[in-house]
Amino acid sequence: MKIAIDLGGTNVRAATVLKGGELGRVLAEPCRSDGSEGEVLSQLYRLIDNLITSEVDGIAIGVPSVVDTDKGIVYNVVGIPSWKEVHLKELLEAKYGVPVAVDNDCNCFALGVTTFAKGGSHSDAFCVTLGTGVGGSLVVDSRLYHGRNAGAGEIGSIPYLDKDYEYYCSSRFFIGKGTTGKEAALAAANGEAWALEIMEEFGGHIGRLVQMIMFAYDPAVIVFGGSIAKAFPLFSDHMWKVIEDFPYPNSVRNLQLYATDLEYPGILGAALLCGPLN
Repeated sequence: MKIAIDLGGTNVRAATVLKGGELGRVLAEPCRSDGSEGEVLSQLYRLIDNLITSEVDGIAIGVPSVVDTDKGIVYNVVGIPSWKEVHLKELLEAKYGVPVAVDNDCNCFALGVTTFAKGGSHSDAFCVTLGTGVGGSLVVDSRLYHGRNAGAGEIGSIPYLDKDYEYYCSSRFFIGKGTTGKEAALAAANGEAWALEIMEEFGGHIGRLVQMIMFAYDPAVIVFGGSIAKAFPLFSDHMWKVIEDFPYPNSVRNLQLYATDLEYPGILGAALLCGPLN
């Protein structure tokens, strides 16, 4: 049995993961992202303390940052300003006495969704998380491509318009409009004109994001996840209108693109960092 953790700047989720990817207990709470390094660590320890038993033989955690996956060091964690350099693997192994694996949170999402997706696994895919920020991860031949510094796929930081893709394709876009993604989605679902207009504009930006991914990676599959992806039906039509302008029509026709409905993909993917779930 594994303990897997999905740490984000907004929320932190932890769960026990059993054979075959079956979830046991799941704990979730707001992340103390404005706290000191020690305060955030204490929150993680408390969650693990509530889950750990003698049957746990590994702990894995996905973190929104560049990660030294060999040493388990996380750097400049997005949304948690106090986490500049945290030797997470060393700290957790010393405290709990079991092997610990650490990776980028979107990489964990990619592992989870490409392994456990409905309709079968994907051997080649680009995975995108839309939430507090924008995460990206590339899976090639059923393996994560990390890049030299585990920073491959960081599409949110690529310049776009006057800022970057993260500004226009994450919760920051909605905050810039004086609302939140959740508020806009609920209002758009009720047919409110102001929210429908925002969702149309947002879908256009996501379409440009997809075009950039297609130019850079030419993936067989693009999978979206994250809190904002739950509103996918509200912006997908506008997204596809932009994608259809891609200069290579065959690439558009052959592309599989969807928002996953897999529950807790980041946790499932993190558990896989410790090895097969058998």
